[in-house]
Amino acid sequence: MDGKSKTETPASQWEEALCLRQNTSPGRDLDGKDTRQLIIKVAERLFRQIGFQKTTVADIARELHMSPANVYRYFAAKSEINEAVCMDLLGTIEDEAEEIAASRDTATQRISNLFGSVRNTHFEQYISNRKLYDLVEASIINKCASIRQHNERMIEILEQIIASGMASGEFPFGDAALTARLVNTACLRFFDARLIVEQESGPKPTLDQMIGFCIVAMRGAIILDFPSKEDRT
Repeated sequence: MDGKSKTETPASQWEEALCLRQNTSPGRDLDGKDTRQLIIKVAERLFRQIGFQKTTVADIARELHMSPANVYRYFAAKSEINEAVCMDLLGTIEDEAEEIAASRDTATQRISNLFGSVRNTHFEQYISNRKLYDLVEASIINKCASIRQHNERMIEILEQIIASGMASGEFPFGDAALTARLVNTACLRFFDARLIVEQESGPKPTLDQMIGFCIVAMRGAIILDFPSKEDRT
């Protein structure tokens, strides 16, 4: 067996795959987008292994057989790499959520599947790897753009599901945007990575119980379009 294949690093495997797709040679001629994505993937792997705080730009560059200066061509600071890795991780949740929203299931089932998917992904990606979770927690605490954008995108997807349920007659017609934010707030402990960790062994209700509560509220038209405090004044 060829000894080279035994020692080949994940970084070189990714680079080779990218080069094959572009018909170029490893180590050169990768376009900027692919090089940037390669840096993100290597950074994520190192974050999983040693944590994002201990991982340096020099570590990432070493894995990619490039200089730190070359990494800085694509990211102005280490914090930008942190943000990009976080966005990449959250993007997988959004992709799954979009597939659920586009499915032919009832709106009730899609809402249940959506929250269940988010909870399971957080458990798999973050709770099973606390080093990687530290990155997400820091992004939440620092109110990074990736977290804000992710939260808004997930509420938009939830709104899309609820609106389709209203259109089909599954739920009474109402303000889908407001309803989505109310349901999201009610189920936040199953939607937010930090709350999932903090309340892992806390008191119930369970996810199924919380979703059931929200579905009953929507079907009974309990959710009303109350004017906000700002509107009342």
